[in-house]
Amino acid sequence: MKHVTNFPDLSQDPDGTLYDPGTRALMADFMATDATLRLEAAAAARAAHKAVERLRSQGSEGRGLSAGCVDVLLRLRAAGAAGTNLGDLARSAGMTPRNATGLVDTLEREGLVRRDPDPDDRRSVLARITPAGLEWLDAFREPTRRAMGALFHGFTDTELRQFRDLCLRLVRNQRGIAAYLAPTEGGTPA
Repeated sequence: MKHVTNFPDLSQDPDGTLYDPGTRALMADFMATDATLRLEAAAAARAAHKAVERLRSQGSEGRGLSAGCVDVLLRLRAAGAAGTNLGDLARSAGMTPRNATGLVDTLEREGLVRRDPDPDDRRSVLARITPAGLEWLDAFREPTRRAMGALFHGFTDTELRQFRDLCLRLVRNQRGIAAYLAPTEGGTPA
């Protein structure tokens, strides 16, 4: 099987860190300011996300579940037999209730999740993972372990912790970006 990649050749800065020369040239031309490094970092984060998603989809062995569906299955597995209502599921996953409902619809059609009436609230339903959902996750575990081992090959535990920290700092900063971009009295962002 021939390995095919759409990712360009990388180069190294004098400090040994990797960069994509094509992205650097595009961003420098686009911004023509000191923001080029930030734009390069955003492009690298996007490329890394795509790499993780490609491996995730390979790990699901073509069974067609999105990352959102896998996340919902994992959360319902953690909820155990009690299950969880769709509002709590959406909040815990950081998604809209409509998105959570759509993912549960997909998983229910696949027989991996079921909905049951909530005995404490007749207006609500509980989503619960089915035995087939548990089996799906069990089958997904080993390909995922191998894929993540390959993706993060050569990273030390310290580097992985730093990488995790950097990614989550991006998430935290994104959550506060509205305040940063809000116009100030002078009419420009803070």
